[in-house]
Amino acid sequence: MNDIIPCIGVIGVLAIIFGFLAFMRYMNYKETIALAEKGLTRPEKKPGKGLLRWGIVITAIGTALSLGLYPLGFDSAQNYPLHLGPWMLGGFVPLFLGLGLILLHYLTEK
Repeated sequence: MNDIIPCIGVIGVLAIIFGFLAFMRYMNYKETIALAEKGLTRPEKKPGKGLLRWGIVITAIGTALSLGLYPLGFDSAQNYPLHLGPWMLGGFVPLFLGLGLILLHYLTEK
C-alpha cells in the first residue's frame, strides 16, 4: 500500500505535464485555423534560434546536474577514476546533448 502513493504521484505529475503540452498544441492548432479562416498566415520565425536557446538551457541543466552529482563519487566504496561513476550519466547526457545543439546551431547557420 505504501508503494502505490509514489506511483500515483509520479503518474499524476506526468499526466499534468503531458496534459499541459497537449493543451498548448491544441491552442496552437485552433489559432492556426482561426488565422486561416480570415485569410492570414502565421508570421515566419527566424530559423535556428531555437537550437541555440534549447542548447543553452539543456547545457545549463546538465552542468548543474553534473556539479550536483559529482560529490557522490567521494562516498562510493569503489574507486572510480576522478570519482566519476555511472551516476554522472544523469548530468553528462543533458550536458553533451546541449553542447551538441549549440554546435549544430553554429554549424548550420548561414
